[in-house]
Amino acid sequence: MAQKVIRIGTRDSELALWQAHTVEKMLNDLGYETKIVAVKSTGDIILDKPLYELGITGIFTKTLDIAMINGDVDIAVHSMKDVPTALPKGIVQAAVLERANVLDILVHKGNPDFTDKPSTIATGSLRRQAQWFNKYPNHTVVDLRGNVNTRMQKLQDNNWDGAVFAAAGLERINLKPENYINLDWMIPAPAQGAMMVVAMENDNYTLDALSQLNHIETEICTYIERQFLRTLEGGCTAPIGALVTYNEDEDTLHFQGVLLSVDGKQKLEIDKTVEIGEWKKLGFFAAQEILNNGGTELMQTIKDSLKK
Repeated sequence: MAQKVIRIGTRDSELALWQAHTVEKMLNDLGYETKIVAVKSTGDIILDKPLYELGITGIFTKTLDIAMINGDVDIAVHSMKDVPTALPKGIVQAAVLERANVLDILVHKGNPDFTDKPSTIATGSLRRQAQWFNKYPNHTVVDLRGNVNTRMQKLQDNNWDGAVFAAAGLERINLKPENYINLDWMIPAPAQGAMMVVAMENDNYTLDALSQLNHIETEICTYIERQFLRTLEGGCTAPIGALVTYNEDEDTLHFQGVLLSVDGKQKLEIDKTVEIGEWKKLGFFAAQEILNNGGTELMQTIKDSLKK
């Protein structure tokens, strides 16, 4: 088959470009020709509204989806946690890259002891906000939007005590400062730390190229986490966290999932270890367990509160 240049669509933020160039290098190393095409996304433009108020799940992926459907680009690279669990018609998950750091971290101003007194923390994520309130009910949480660089700058420009970030994003573009705390008690977003590459389902040449980049362990773990999210109907709006880790020695999967009320006062958790053979329905069954233990009512309350 004739060699074609694989056009990689990307947002023009530093992190998005890093992700696109990473995939570009991997494809180039396999002998494929590539070209980077930058596309501006609505999520980068509307910075004054929290993500969930925009009423869109996958706001950062939408513009690239349209560019792909229009035939302007062949593939897009996303932080997997930003990708809606239902992909647009015609677009498929073509590869999941090996996962990086899954943790959330708190970047502070040099004084890590503020967690014991009333403090102000910044995050644009409902999941992080709810888990923070659950642990520190006397704190104030303020909204923080924009790409990683913008959010780091806003933290410096405001008198907040700290802000929550995904460790992987800061590490990828060497922005992780010395003043940080690993929030190992906070359950990350489903698929946090992983990158997903999407392509058109009828583009066999590109799909074949990308299949060589797929990391099977990461694919399985993130599949379970996103199945949990999808079954709870989270989209990007409900405070839902999930993390699956694979234990190679025992061939088991460890699943941690959480659903919280927006104010953090209610928290439904699940923590279980299963044989690897049970992976296909693990996220679904874990979500059902949460829904049967009060999650159905809690999800309704969350939806109602976000409509106001």
